[in-house]
Amino acid sequence: MNGVAVKAAHPLKHGDEIRVRVAGAERIVVVQRLLTKRVGAAVAVLCMIDKSPPPPDPIVVATLPQRDRGTGRPTKRERRETDRLLGREN
Repeated sequence: MNGVAVKAAHPLKHGDEIRVRVAGAERIVVVQRLLTKRVGAAVAVLCMIDKSPPPPDPIVVATLPQRDRGTGRPTKRERRETDRLLGREN
């Protein structure tokens, strides 16, 4: 919240910015109005401003390399090759 890691029970106030990673995508929400009780999703959407970046283009996502399901963690050699491809070599 506002660039600082906080626990879930931390109190919010008007104008707070909340950043959350959901399913690998970052979600950025600014509190517009506080609610005193639980409400439905349609009402909750009216109480926040969504500033999340747009999702990546499906064509770009499809071209990213993916490991086959069930192959386990990459070996040290595979990880070094991946780092080299992504330009993260030391």
